[in-house]
Amino acid sequence: MERILVCDDERDIVSALKIYLTAEGYEVLCAYNGREAVEMMQKDSHIHLVLMDIMMPEMDGITAMAEIRRFSNVPIILLSAKSEDTDKILGLNVGADDYITKPFSPVEVIARVRSQLRRYLRLGAAALPDPDVLNVGGISLSTKAKSVTLDDTPVSLTPIEFDILLLLMHNVGRVFSPKEIYTEVWKACADGAENTVAVHIRHLREKIEINPAQPRYIKVVWGQGYKLEG
Repeated sequence: MERILVCDDERDIVSALKIYLTAEGYEVLCAYNGREAVEMMQKDSHIHLVLMDIMMPEMDGITAMAEIRRFSNVPIILLSAKSEDTDKILGLNVGADDYITKPFSPVEVIARVRSQLRRYLRLGAAALPDPDVLNVGGISLSTKAKSVTLDDTPVSLTPIEFDILLLLMHNVGRVFSPKEIYTEVWKACADGAENTVAVHIRHLREKIEINPAQPRYIKVVWGQGYKLEG
């Protein structure tokens, strides 16, 4: 049985998450601040995943995660309010595997937990990364198989969509203008590129974003272009 550590200073949230996860067959351990979570992780080597709030007393989630990353590579999913976008990005850079925005639904929590556990338990702590596979958040792209999955679910892309996604995944956080994307992907003069690229980006978003109107991965930087966020 997989064991999950839930850490949040709001006890109602911890209780709700425990109910959701226990109903799915997981064993749930509870902590109420970052320091307590770190201590529990140090004492228990059989925890398979951590769900942790960002804003907490004594030790915040970002600091606690950084401490945990010193001795463990278990998946860590951050819980954050919508106003904490900067902290989300910092958390992903420090070592978070995913984040869930409050308020969240039980369905979303279970789906994210299952995805991270499958990836962690399948690859194992000592598995070497596959150089032909790129992973950004829940997106996995295989350059050898020319395939893409989103949260372990296959996604069917056209060759152009695949090449745009590959370009962005190779350069997470970098902003590409439509002309740069067109030149890199189409290998042609970029005259009139903006509309063509915009159409393909829209189709790509429809396939890899849960809500294309509020994209999690492919973001517009107004007046500059597009970028992929982790």
